[in-house]
Amino acid sequence: MKQFRHCGLNVALGMLSGKWKPIILFYLFHNEQMRFTELWRVIPKVTKKVLLDQLRDLEINQLIVREERNTFPPEVYYALSERGKTLGPALATLESWANEYAPTEVAAQRQQSMR
Repeated sequence: MKQFRHCGLNVALGMLSGKWKPIILFYLFHNEQMRFTELWRVIPKVTKKVLLDQLRDLEINQLIVREERNTFPPEVYYALSERGKTLGPALATLESWANEYAPTEVAAQRQQSMR
């Protein structure tokens, strides 16, 4: 396994791994920016702590940017970074692949999220 530690695919998957990271990226791809509370409301069953941890990881990996506005109360916005925007074609291809080769799983996931 040592030889695969620095494999590009392994590094990329490490940056994207986490139960909520793909969903966070999905919403940020479809919205220019979102407040923390907006993300928390649209992602079912995620705790605020876990969401914050996932957002921090994405920020550390320079896939998203965090903007805090000096209002009362403070407003925190998240958006894709330039680096994160470059993931768009890869994630769109992965989504197309899933729709074509795993339609049963995709349908089951959609149905489960509606509950």
